[in-house]
Amino acid sequence: MKTLTTFLFVLLFATRMSAAALTLSGQVTDAISQQAVAGAIVSIPELRISVNTDENGRFLFQKIPTKGRFVLEVRFLGYSTFTQTVDLGETANLNIILSESLIEVHEVVVTGTVSGADNRRNSTAVTSISKEEMLNRPSNNIVDAISRVPGVSQITTGAAVSKPVIRGLSYNRVITLSDGVKQEGQQWGDEHGIEIDQYNTDRVEVLRGASSLIYGSDALGGVINILEPLPVAEGKIKGEVLSNYGSNNGLSGNSAMLQGNTKGFIWRARGTHKSAYAYKTPLGRASNSAFNETNYSAQIGLNKSWGYTHLNFSSFNTKLGIPGHGDHEEGEEEHEVSHANEFLSGNKSRKLNLPFQDINHYKLALNNQFVFNKGRLRSTLAFQDNQRRELEESTSDPSLFFDLKTYSYDFKYYFNNTEKWEPVIGVSGSFQNSKNKAEEILIPDYESQDIGGFAYIKRNWANTSINAGLRFDYRHFKGLEMPEDDEVLFGDFSNDFSNLSGAIGLTHNFNENITFKANAGSAFRAPNIAELSSNGVHEGTFRYEVGNTNLDPERSYYADAGLEFHNNKIDAHLNLFNNYIDNYIYYRQTANETIEAEERTLPVFRYVQDNANLYGLEAGLTLHPTSLIHFENTLSFTRGLNRFTKTSLPYMPAPVLRNELRLEPRLKSTTLKDTYFSIGIDNYLRQTKVDPNFETQTAGYTLLNASIGSRIRINKQAFKIYVTGDNLLDKEYVNHLNRLKAEGILNQGRNITFGVYIPLTIR
Repeated sequence: MKTLTTFLFVLLFATRMSAAALTLSGQVTDAISQQAVAGAIVSIPELRISVNTDENGRFLFQKIPTKGRFVLEVRFLGYSTFTQTVDLGETANLNIILSESLIEVHEVVVTGTVSGADNRRNSTAVTSISKEEMLNRPSNNIVDAISRVPGVSQITTGAAVSKPVIRGLSYNRVITLSDGVKQEGQQWGDEHGIEIDQYNTDRVEVLRGASSLIYGSDALGGVINILEPLPVAEGKIKGEVLSNYGSNNGLSGNSAMLQGNTKGFIWRARGTHKSAYAYKTPLGRASNSAFNETNYSAQIGLNKSWGYTHLNFSSFNTKLGIPGHGDHEEGEEEHEVSHANEFLSGNKSRKLNLPFQDINHYKLALNNQFVFNKGRLRSTLAFQDNQRRELEESTSDPSLFFDLKTYSYDFKYYFNNTEKWEPVIGVSGSFQNSKNKAEEILIPDYESQDIGGFAYIKRNWANTSINAGLRFDYRHFKGLEMPEDDEVLFGDFSNDFSNLSGAIGLTHNFNENITFKANAGSAFRAPNIAELSSNGVHEGTFRYEVGNTNLDPERSYYADAGLEFHNNKIDAHLNLFNNYIDNYIYYRQTANETIEAEERTLPVFRYVQDNANLYGLEAGLTLHPTSLIHFENTLSFTRGLNRFTKTSLPYMPAPVLRNELRLEPRLKSTTLKDTYFSIGIDNYLRQTKVDPNFETQTAGYTLLNASIGSRIRINKQAFKIYVTGDNLLDKEYVNHLNRLKAEGILNQGRNITFGVYIPLTIR
C-alpha cells in the first residue's frame, strides 16, 4: 500500500510538473539505394520510448526532455543495428543511414554498465538474446531459453526447474533482474527455479563476469537481466498471441498481451498458462515430473518530458512435481523405491500427485526516471512475496512453507555527462523477513538488511573507453531461535558482513571491425541463510544439510579479456577469464557421516570453506558468406579448482561445442518471408573433473537438433510459425548438472515443438 500510495502521489505530482519539452525527428534510409526504410524500430531505451518509421522512413519523438545525453538505437531486419549517443539539448533532427548486414553486431546494453552504451564501448562480456531467438528455440522455462549462450549452463531438476550457471558459478552467485529488480525467491535451494514468466520478455542480456560494483553481493558470477517490452508509441494499441506445444511432455504454453499509449499514459496486461505431463526419457517417463504454471502481469505509467514513472505488478504461480519420488494420491503412502526403474513410471496425466511444490511469487515494482537541468535520477522501489509450499501427504496442508518478504530500493544519480566523462553515484539495499509456516523446518525464521553505495566514472576517447568505480556494502543477518520437541533446533545468531569492492575496465576499438575488452577487480558475496543455518532435509534433496554460522564472506579477485572481430559476413570472439575466490563456500561429507531422518539413512553434508580458482574461455565463430548460409559455432570451457585440496569444485559444467547450419532463402513469395531451415549438433565432452566427495564422472554425448520456420502474411495480418526438433535421435544421455543423475533419471528424449506467434496492431 505504501508503494501504491507513493506511485499515485508521483502520478499526481508529475501531471502538474512544468517542464519544457522537445521533439526529436529524423529519417532512416538505406546506405546503398538511399531509399527510405519503413517499419524500422527507433528507440531510446533509457527513456523507455520507441517509435516506428513511416512509409517515408521518418520518425518523431514528442515531448522528450530538453537535457541529457542518451543512446538512440535503430533496428531493422537485414541491417546492422545503428546506435548513436544523442545530446537532446543540441539535436532536433537526425539523418540515419542503415547498412545491410547478414550479421547483427551492435546492440544497446543495459546490464553491466551503469547506463546504456553501444556494446563496442562496453568493457564487459555481454550477450543479448532477442524474443525472436527465444521463439526459434522453444524451452521449458526462461533459464532453459538462455542456456545456449557461451559460458552459460543450467542445473536442472526435471523439466520444470532450472538454475542458471555462469562461468561455473550459480545459486546466490548469479543475480537475476526483472523489472529492474533483483529476483528474491529462495535462490539457495537446489530445486528452486526462477519465478519469471518467460513470455513477458522482449530481450535477455547475459553479463558474464563479476559485477558487484553495480549490484553488490551475489553478483560474483554474473547477471541475467530480463527486459520487458518497451511501451508502444503514442496513440498506438498493440498486442500479441503466442502458443506452442511440445511432443515429449505435452508442454502447452499459451500467452496473450495487450498494450497501449494514450498521450503518454502507458499500460500493458499479459496472461500466461503452461502445463506439461511427465517428460519422457529413452528409458521411460520420469515419474512425478509434471507441472502447471499460471502468470499474470500488468503495467501502468507515464512517459513525459520530465522522464517516466512505471508501476509493474506480477503474479507467478507454479505447481510442480518433485521428481525422484514415487507418485501417490492423497492419503496413501509414497511408493517404495528400490531401483532406478521405479523413477520411470510417469504417465501423461497433467494432474499433480504428491509430493509436489506449490509456489506463489508476487511482485510490485515502481520504476522512475526524473530528468533535471543538471542530471537525472533513476529509482526502483519494489516489494516481493515468495511463498513456497511443499505438499507431501496432503494437497491442502503443506509439510514445509517458506514465506519470504523482500523490500528493496535502488537509486542512481547521473550527472550531466559530456562526450568525455560519464560520472554516476548510487545507493541500493533491501530488507527481508522470512517465516516458516509449516511443521517441517530447514532454515530458521530470519531477518536481513543490506545497504551499499558506489561511485562510478567513465572516460571516453575517440576509440578507447576506461571505466572505474568503488563500492561499499554492508549486510546484517539475524536468525531467530526455534525449538522443536523441547529441543532447540535453531539457536539465535547474528552476523554482520561488509566489503569494499573495486573494478576497472577498458575497451579499445582498433578499427570498425576489431574490439578489445578487459576487466579487473574485486567482488564479494555474503553467505546465504542456508549456508549459515540450515539443519535438516526436505523433498527434492537426497542429503541432510548442516549450516555454519562462522562462515566468512567470499572474496573474488578476477580478470578477463576479450577480442572481437565483426564485419557484415563474419562474427568472431574469444573471451578468457580467471577468477580467484577466497573463502569459497561449498558443502562436503566428512568421514562418511550419516544421520537417520524421515525413516531414511541420509548422508550429512556440512558447509565448509576453501580457496578456489575458476578459469576458462568462451569462443564463437559465425560465418554468413551469402544471404542463404548462416554457420554458427561456439565453444565453452570452465575449470573449477579447490586450491586447498587440489581437487575439482562441484557442479562444474562439461565443455561443450555447438555447431549450427542455418539456411535463409530469399523467397520471391509475397506470402512467405524470413523463411529458415537449420540443423545443429551439440557436442558435450566427457566431464572427468569432479568433486570426489559426492560426484561421479559423466560420459560425453552428441545431440542432433533441427528447426524450420517462416513469417506468413495473409492480407494485412502477419504471423510466424515454427517447428523445432531437439534430440532427434532420442539419445540416452544425462547432463553433468542434472541433479537427478544419481537416481538414474536421464534427460529428456526426442522432443518436437510446434509454435505460432501472432503480433497484433489494434490501432
